Amino acid sequence: MEYEESRRILAGSAIVFDVAAELGWLPEEIETREIADDLVEAHSRDIGADAAHAGLLRRVPDQLRLEWGLRERPDYAGWLQVNDQADGASEVVVHLSFLGDERPEARGAARAVDRTNRMLRRSLDRLADEVARRVPR
Repeated sequence: MEYEESRRILAGSAIVFDVAAELGWLPEEIETREIADDLVEAHSRDIGADAAHAGLLRRVPDQLRLEWGLRERPDYAGWLQVNDQADGASEVVVHLSFLGDERPEARGAARAVDRTNRMLRRSLDRLADEVARRVPR
């Protein structure tokens, strides 16, 4: 199953990516630790489950992109892409892929799908709020 949400943010793509790369917009269940310049180790507890997950997040600044996945689940991956818009704003797209038996809809059907979509929207809300705090109006 694939999930994707996008958000228009009133700031240039470089600013939006810099804020996104700081990772403060991630859900609070995810803890991060820098392990290299563009590589972050992440630990999370699956929302609504008892499983803990460890993953890696890679920053790709020249593409304004973040990519991540889980070590124990190669069937899960995600990315965030920041794109310029003609008026000086940016579009941010967040995408999640669940390809195996652990996909949200396999664990609880519609409720898990709704929870995943809400999590994506809330994450983009946090990113937009953080960018707005840093960009003078």
